[in-house]
Amino acid sequence: CDEPVSALDLSTQARVLDLFIDIQRRTGVAYLFITHDLAVVRYISHRVNVLYRGEDIETGTAETVTSAPEHPYTRKLLLASPVADPVEQQKRRAERRRLAAVAPGEPDPARP
Repeated sequence: CDEPVSALDLSTQARVLDLFIDIQRRTGVAYLFITHDLAVVRYISHRVNVLYRGEDIETGTAETVTSAPEHPYTRKLLLASPVADPVEQQKRRAERRRLAAVAPGEPDPARP
């Protein structure tokens, strides 16, 4: 599924994702979700592959990749996720700038 719930409001997204999870549990079907929405990734995924310029740069469980990413681009991608807290926003911006100095030339997912 390519961005299967991106155009839906949050409550409808949750219902659709819960339906996917229920179908998977009952039937054992596997899904391939292609998304930039890391909240969806964390909610529905068992395993995650992060692609950068068409290359698989990081693979692991959803928990591992989202909580302890190894590749600088994956860290930038996670830091680009929107948050409501202005203090957390500032921390994420500072960390993205730090990562830009460590891994120059890689795009900032917050500024596609």
